[in-house]
Formats: sequence, C-alpha cells, structure tokens
Amino acid sequence: MVAVYLLFAVAASARAGVQIATKFAEAPVAYLLSALAAAIYIAATVALARGGTTGRRVALACCSVELLGVLAVGFLSVFDAALFPDDTVWSDFGQGYGYVPLVLPVLGLLWLLRRPRG
Repeated sequence: MVAVYLLFAVAASARAGVQIATKFAEAPVAYLLSALAAAIYIAATVALARGGTTGRRVALACCSVELLGVLAVGFLSVFDAALFPDDTVWSDFGQGYGYVPLVLPVLGLLWLLRRPRG
C-alpha cells in the first residue's frame, strides 16, 4: 500500500508541478486540485510508512479526504465539464490514471480498518 501511494505521490506532484509552472493561468482551479491531490498522497504515504496510532489516524483522514475529493471532483467534471478546462488527477473519477485514484482510497481504508491497531 505504501509503494502505491508513493507512486501516486510522485506522479501527482510531477503533474501538478508541470501544470502550475507552465500553464497555471489556463486552469488554476484544476491545477491547484492536482497539487492538493499530490499533498494528500504525500501525507498518506508518510503516515502509512510511519504506522502507529498517529500514522494510522493521519492515513485514515487522508484516505477519507481523498475519497471525498475524487468523488466530488469526478462528479463535477462529468456533469459540468466547463468547471475544469483541464484535467486534474481526480477528473472523471481518475480516468486519466486508470481509475486508480477512485479505487486507491477505498483499498486504503479497507486495509487500514482490517489491520490490527497499534
């Protein structure tokens, strides 16, 4: 789970960095949402790797916010595409990433809830 989150932390960070550096004025909300997704992936990666009670709580919060974000942005990008003139990591429920952004937080939450605490 940590490796998958690390991969998405790197991918989302790179995407957001390039978008913000090269064409921020074209779709600032979309690019800032990509940066938010990257920050959540980074925090989740660190929390999952750290473990313990605090790591678990932070990871649960990250996975929950990530799931809400991908559902909200996914819904809005499908039903009102004009809101997002360019894609985010979470656009169309993560279609650009093979829907992994939609599945990953669900798997993360299940993994965290099934593992022993501590």
